[in-house]
Amino acid sequence: MVSVTVYSEDDREYLSDALDLCREYEQLLSKTVEGSDVWRINHAGGTPTEVEPRTAELIETALYYSELSGGAFDITIAPLTALWDFKSDNPSLPKESDIEDALPLVGYRKVELDGNTVTLQDKMEIDLGAIAKGYIADRLSDYFKENGVERALINLGGNIVTVGEKANGKWSIGVQVPFEDRNVIEGVVRTGEGSVVTSGIYERYFKVSDTVYHHILNPETGYPATSDLLSVTVISEKSVDGDALATALFLLGMEEGKQLIESMDGFGAVLISENGEATVAGDVDFARE
Repeated sequence: MVSVTVYSEDDREYLSDALDLCREYEQLLSKTVEGSDVWRINHAGGTPTEVEPRTAELIETALYYSELSGGAFDITIAPLTALWDFKSDNPSLPKESDIEDALPLVGYRKVELDGNTVTLQDKMEIDLGAIAKGYIADRLSDYFKENGVERALINLGGNIVTVGEKANGKWSIGVQVPFEDRNVIEGVVRTGEGSVVTSGIYERYFKVSDTVYHHILNPETGYPATSDLLSVTVISEKSVDGDALATALFLLGMEEGKQLIESMDGFGAVLISENGEATVAGDVDFARE
């Protein structure tokens, strides 16, 4: 779901343009849209592919966070994610042999980026799904600011970006209790203009023999990541950063995740552990319910 809100009747005209921008970036960055930059990279058979500067910029950012997280965040995980169907009415586990065959195709260091030209090894694929929403939300924010919109709220399904400040002070963004309804919250992040991104295992998962298999995969194993966390909420200036970090922190776990976020100026996080306790790290104003 995409939800975009402006708070002045004079700004209503920009709403349809904002949704058009979402569609434009979908056509550019989706791995499933035939002819998109990502589709062309993935179907190039190992030959260099020239892409739009915007696509190259996003891939460069993704590779930066791959390096920063020691590979916990990795856009080359696409051959593994293709084996897991979390939307099926009757989900099942992939064959272990298929996962073993896909693992050698994963590794961000194998991506070659030279200007606007991207080269993958044959049969490798990239998937920007764990970072593209943040990038697109930032572009919508830029669009609003360029057109003089003083206050707006952008919600791209877990990626929330605020433009300006609320008339009565800071924005209040709820952090959901994992596996509960969306209106059941752990607490509230109070923030000015910026981004709040949440990633958790309760978003897409299925159960087999009472074992939960969630959509956040470990690039090293090909299976859902084993973490002592249920969800991660990252507070940052730019949503593209928060998007990548939310995934990375989840895979790193509580202690390493806290260390990483606290080493970065201007970033904060709310990490909910497997026992349901919320821990605050870095620069964040969080009020528990």
